[in-house]
Amino acid sequence: MSDIKLSNVSKTFGIVSVIDDLTLTVKSGEFLVLLGPSGSGKTTILRMIAGLETIDKGTLEIGGQRCESLPPGQRQVAMVFQNYALYPHMSVSGNMAFGLENIGLGKAEIAARIAAAAKLLEMTSLLERYPAQLSGGQRQRVAIGRAIVKQPKAFLFDEPLSNLDAALRVRTRVELAQLHQRLQSTVVYVTHDQTEAMTLADRVVVLNSRHVEQIGTPMEIYHRPATRFVASFVGSPAMNFIQVKTKLNGKKIGIVAPSGKWITLPNASLGKGDVELGIRPESISIVDRDADATGQVKIIERLGERTLLHVQLDKGPLIIVQDSGLSKLNINSPVKLKFNVSQISLFGPDGKSSLRSAAS
Repeated sequence: MSDIKLSNVSKTFGIVSVIDDLTLTVKSGEFLVLLGPSGSGKTTILRMIAGLETIDKGTLEIGGQRCESLPPGQRQVAMVFQNYALYPHMSVSGNMAFGLENIGLGKAEIAARIAAAAKLLEMTSLLERYPAQLSGGQRQRVAIGRAIVKQPKAFLFDEPLSNLDAALRVRTRVELAQLHQRLQSTVVYVTHDQTEAMTLADRVVVLNSRHVEQIGTPMEIYHRPATRFVASFVGSPAMNFIQVKTKLNGKKIGIVAPSGKWITLPNASLGKGDVELGIRPESISIVDRDADATGQVKIIERLGERTLLHVQLDKGPLIIVQDSGLSKLNINSPVKLKFNVSQISLFGPDGKSSLRSAAS
């Protein structure tokens, strides 16, 4: 078992509270991503698990063992840093062996672990090279290999792809996913990049201003955001937001769309008054009649497989609508829009969702 459990954990730096009463369990073998903007506390959580930051309040268990008072070397976790942290005067093999030599592991066992990790990461031919002779992607592989040879209970990744160029980031992301599938290890991964979170995670923890906004699978986070912050932070482009009014028609509750049309919403918990409708660009269709909103195209982004239309609503804000890559619309074209009701979210004045999508 290699579960990681944080219970009622808090952390302050001076008078500044960084983490406030966090309770979180990372399941054995799970790839958990901590996602949030800069300053949300995600790296601090990772460093507390690793033992690089003290826990002011609360408890930490790794594999069933209390660890908040243990030094880093006794927690059986391995951390991969953003800047690789390789020793420039040591070869790849030397970098991978260094930590094992410090704990007194035998030479034969060290050699066997290095050979196995190098084969797994397809870098056997690089073992005698030095960091200066490697590309950024190769250095990151060495950093991961140095973690693998420790055979830890859990791997901790602190934005490991942020120093790579776009193409290499995509390739390394795929390699990380494949590596996790082979090792079936527990991973806690920190990033501010939602694409990394969506493509790598079994579950995502969205953090904002010292607290957890939502925990769920990538698709739950994307389709069923629990708060307006999650809806705006996850997704590129972000979710559209439109002020609407609620309406009761008999026993049915719904909202009045910008066109004045009444939309019934299942599973809604709404009071009277203004709410904010949230809907993603791909959940809005361009139609010929029975529109929920009308507007005029102001900006067109042609991205190959899809086209993003920035539409100024006649009664509402500027929103983004996704059309096909072969869209024939032009600047100033009038459009009629239809909302996919099953993909609508609603947010009250407190920013919390009052409706969960029926879609998965």
